[in-house]
Amino acid sequence: MHQASTSSNSKGMLWTGRILSALAILVFVFTASFGLLKPDIAKQGFVHYSYPEGAMTRILIAEIVCVLLYAIPQTSVLGAILLTGYLGGAVATHFRVGEPFVLPLGVAIIIWLGLFFREKRLRALVPLRSRDI
Repeated sequence: MHQASTSSNSKGMLWTGRILSALAILVFVFTASFGLLKPDIAKQGFVHYSYPEGAMTRILIAEIVCVLLYAIPQTSVLGAILLTGYLGGAVATHFRVGEPFVLPLGVAIIIWLGLFFREKRLRALVPLRSRDI
């Protein structure tokens, strides 16, 4: 009985996962769009974090590729793993300059919660246990 509840995928769980995933994707769409549409301001941010100006395009491409992989159901787990690494770099960058790193950490949590709720295979792999077990 526990196995069935772990691997089932109710409509509520599926839509919760889709909404959380969409929120995470929107964060990345916003940041990538900002980098593409306001390159001068984005470059100032890169300089603030001590990244060379030329790194911005490569980092934006990596971000977009990771988000696309996350958005495609067949590659969503790979995308989540890559985005976790990407956001780990963001956490380290913010920490290094003494800024709060709650936002990238929160986005990483939302990425995995979204995937957890919409992907029954992930719930089977990482089951949440009840007190009676």
